[in-house]
Amino acid sequence: MYDLEDRPRVLARYLIEEKSTVRSTAAAFGISKSTVHKDITGRLRRLDPALYAEVAEILACNKSERHIRGGNATKRKYESAKLTKNTE
Repeated sequence: MYDLEDRPRVLARYLIEEKSTVRSTAAAFGISKSTVHKDITGRLRRLDPALYAEVAEILACNKSERHIRGGNATKRKYESAKLTKNTE
């Protein structure tokens, strides 16, 4: 796939262009979330600090919004269960 020098940059560019999460980036590349996180926070910081700064903003935004996403997912889950129960 990619070597350890290229992969962090490719992942970072994808994350920036798509404004995606670590989870969706991992799914798109077929690798684990921990690999994406390690590449972006560890290797990228050392390889390309300017690119890391851009990615860090997106990661901070995702972190600040995750409780909202989780609440919305729970809401959808219970609304779906409610609809299923009403149709029975």
